[in-house]
Amino acid sequence: MLIDSHCHLDRIKLDPYNGDLSAAIAAAHERGIQQMLCIGISLENIQTVIDIAQAHPRVVASVGVHPCDVKEGAATEAQLINWAAQPKVVALGETGLDYHYETESKDIQHESFALHLRVGKQIGLPVVVHTREAKADTLALIKEHGSLEHSGVLHCFTEDWAMAKAALDLNYYISISGIVTFKTADQIRDVVRNMPLDRLLVETDSPYLAPIPYRGKPNEPKYVREVAQFVADVRGIPLEQLAEKTTENFYRLFNKAKQYLPA
Repeated sequence: MLIDSHCHLDRIKLDPYNGDLSAAIAAAHERGIQQMLCIGISLENIQTVIDIAQAHPRVVASVGVHPCDVKEGAATEAQLINWAAQPKVVALGETGLDYHYETESKDIQHESFALHLRVGKQIGLPVVVHTREAKADTLALIKEHGSLEHSGVLHCFTEDWAMAKAALDLNYYISISGIVTFKTADQIRDVVRNMPLDRLLVETDSPYLAPIPYRGKPNEPKYVREVAQFVADVRGIPLEQLAEKTTENFYRLFNKAKQYLPA
């Protein structure tokens, strides 16, 4: 069984399912995806994400404010703690730094990221981290404010092996999305080859970044199987082994998630 360790179920295209999110989740389960982590990104959508997780047995939630959304409103410590206490919330984030789209909001991003890291350390939850063109600052803030015991994941990883290695040294995990299947993604494939298998996760980041052969089409959790198959092929191991290890890794990092699996 596989896990989609990062998806945005409040944004996926439901036209093929007549608007029924339960049907999209069932379609993923039919392809071996046993659980999905639905990600909060803004003050506006966090309660929606929590509600989705609480309404669907195979979904858990993460709560936080994305660096590209932080200008519209940053979370307070009290808000993060209160959201994290709700049933089926297993992580903080998506938080982090984005210098590609949001160069003018660096200071606010730093404050928000540091807050998520401190709260994660305080309450014992892992942190889901977005990082783009901000390698040094991302690692520096994790070192200063993060937790080795309750670490986190660099999701949808697009950086080089040097950054991945530095994150591994901080006890972080690396999550690979459908980008790994793209023709230009040699750097990510190099990371996949070098990664210790016990720190690897797979994700869709749906509805974005659909893997080949679905590139350019709306992504959804069931396509994490294509991501996993590609990663397994790069590693030269069977899909079953990759699925077993990434699922084991997911429950080690997000250790509250397994209790919510349906019987």
